[in-house]
Amino acid sequence: MPEQRPEASERAAFAQLEQERDLYLRLLDLGRKDDISSLLQEALQLVTRVVDAHQGYLEMGPGLSTDDAPRWWAAHGFSENELAAVRRLISRGIIAQAICSGQTIATRSALEDERFEARRSVRNARIEAVLCAPIGGDHPIGVLYLQRRNEPGAFSEADRARIETIARYLTPFADRLYARSIESGRNDPTLPFRAQLRLDSLVGHSARLATVLREVTLVSRLDVDVLLTGESGTGKSQIARVIHDNSPRATRPFVELNCAAIPETLIESELFGSAQGAHSTALRPMDGKIIAAQGGTLFLDEIGELALSAQAKLLQLLQARTFYPLGSARLLRADLRVLAATNTNLETAVAEGRFRQDLFYRLSVLPIRMPTLAERREDIEDLARYFCNAATERHRLPRVDLSPQLVEALVVAEWPGNVRQLGHAIEAAAIRASGSGRQRIERAHLFPDKPAPAAAPPERASAAVAGATFQEATRRFQAQLVRETLEDTGWNIVEASRRLEIARSHLYTLIRALGIERSKP
Repeated sequence: MPEQRPEASERAAFAQLEQERDLYLRLLDLGRKDDISSLLQEALQLVTRVVDAHQGYLEMGPGLSTDDAPRWWAAHGFSENELAAVRRLISRGIIAQAICSGQTIATRSALEDERFEARRSVRNARIEAVLCAPIGGDHPIGVLYLQRRNEPGAFSEADRARIETIARYLTPFADRLYARSIESGRNDPTLPFRAQLRLDSLVGHSARLATVLREVTLVSRLDVDVLLTGESGTGKSQIARVIHDNSPRATRPFVELNCAAIPETLIESELFGSAQGAHSTALRPMDGKIIAAQGGTLFLDEIGELALSAQAKLLQLLQARTFYPLGSARLLRADLRVLAATNTNLETAVAEGRFRQDLFYRLSVLPIRMPTLAERREDIEDLARYFCNAATERHRLPRVDLSPQLVEALVVAEWPGNVRQLGHAIEAAAIRASGSGRQRIERAHLFPDKPAPAAAPPERASAAVAGATFQEATRRFQAQLVRETLEDTGWNIVEASRRLEIARSHLYTLIRALGIERSKP
């Protein structure tokens, strides 16, 4: 190999210095983060970029090897199933070895490494290049796991040095933010339940969400059927998955069937299976979703749309855990748990004869109601940031942030489609902002066809709203309610937030967003 000329060597050294300078500047930026979730997400994006990793996982929390403490995590490049497998490795395998030894684990191919080649998880996932560093030295409070390079080959020693540097800097940053989270724990009532449950991608810290998690903690470890209710888009499917992931059936199948998406003539066959010749398209015996879910969980979404004929057979399944495939005289046994969800009022459906009363009673032993987004406005900013990061990663766009004005607009806006509508709106706004070369999403990116509304003046806050849109009327009502509560309490924020049953941070956001000012004496 020819020797580098002096000028080429100098250019290479200068380029390396620039890379190191950029790395340390990014680390300084990480130190300015004021919450653990955003710290971990940006740290993981940084490390996967600087070492050119295809997949990455970062988790932090005191007592990492136990199940009795809150955890924060971020992931990059993993599917849901792959991510679940990686998270299970916290207590065993490559990640466990890094945590227990306090040393970085590096291998060109875990499949060919005598330390790991016999492990089932390594063989099943065909794991090759891995770099895994503990965070926190001899007593790790976190782990940084990188898998597969975008180019063939192993991670280099330079890559190893970079992730060890990042891990070293993350330790004091995370310690500081963790201490702050403990101090403000009373403002995040979800923390006790996050310490007990696996809550992949479940975002929020509101009291209403904590109520749901309390019920999930109660039912998840019991082998009992559960009915999830709430408006469309509130996250019922996600909670069903949380219940499954925290149940004794977590390692078995999770099978979902949307009862509204299957024609009435096919729903029984889709659910219970069918014998050969049971209908015109049954050219051979076919297994249904019940067989697919054996040993695991069957999730029936939109169960209020289930045909009456199928409801009778479902009742038999719930009561006896037995069923007949369509057109068959053979009684089969089912080992599964049933979770159901609906956005319709089943009591009304029972009264109208559209839903069996006995099935309703059988399902609603332990119902869980998902709150609307209007009931958990404290979670809107957290959800928006999560959706923003997810959108830029999914579409491989430059990272964008949310402007303060956008956050205020999000909090006071109405979201009839709930979390689903918010997620789609943020995704579109992130694409618009990135497409225009902006580093922050502004209000115009979210509401491109609407001018920014002016705050209603105090003397008009309680005026008639004839001709106003629903959002305008809601905004005026919010302004009047918040203003009157503040005045009644002498602008005591603690007391006002207690009366309004919202977090103080959310009250401050409303005051800014609604343009409320304290009256001069």
